[in-house]
Amino acid sequence: MAGHSKWANIQHRKGRQDAARSKLFSKLAKEITVAAKMGDPDPDKNPRLRMAVKEGKSQSLPKDVIDRAIKKAIGGDAENYDEIRYEGYGPNGVAVIVETMTDNRNRTASTVRSTFSKNGGNLGETGSVGFMFDRKGEVIYTLDAGDADTVMEAAIEAGAEDCETTEDGHRITCADTDLNEVSNALEAALGESESTKLIWQPNMTTELDLDGMQKLMKLVDALEDDDDVQRVTTNFEATDEVLAQL
Repeated sequence: MAGHSKWANIQHRKGRQDAARSKLFSKLAKEITVAAKMGDPDPDKNPRLRMAVKEGKSQSLPKDVIDRAIKKAIGGDAENYDEIRYEGYGPNGVAVIVETMTDNRNRTASTVRSTFSKNGGNLGETGSVGFMFDRKGEVIYTLDAGDADTVMEAAIEAGAEDCETTEDGHRITCADTDLNEVSNALEAALGESESTKLIWQPNMTTELDLDGMQKLMKLVDALEDDDDVQRVTTNFEATDEVLAQL
């Protein structure tokens, strides 16, 4: 999948840094609160919370924000959030999965629908594009973790399905149900990961030219701007030449 590893870097470089960071922090804190509320407030006993905290730390979420988010869940004053997944098509028929956490289903559905239609896409039924993705666990390590062979060996030992090393780092994938076990084994072998999370991995892709990529970025940016949206995944493919022009 040419380009997917560079996608986050491009988005990061493109700016809106402060506003985007404050939005990202509130989304990460929301995930921590929900995870703590649904299970044990101790990350060591709650795999989902542990992953949420790890993801927060990897994005430089301050420790006091993490602690506050967990205390909010323990204190019982946290809002009740529903986790809802929306599926649709973006420009040029690119498949889009939108994961949300909301305290108002009607508001979120309406906003997501209008964001799609204003940006050249359309919202589909649940399941309309889900078959184009597989649910996987993903663990990211920086290149400092070791050479490709060392990391590959650790990944195989840990029970991972795949390991890919690029100039951006090591990306290890596993079955979604194995993520906690695999990430713990990797941590014992390689130290703390840069990121550990569940992802939607495309199993079929749609290639985009520069115009298509610009339209897709506009849609993704607009969706991610919504406070209820936690994560947006697409199945685009693009050449390095196209990505370099963004």
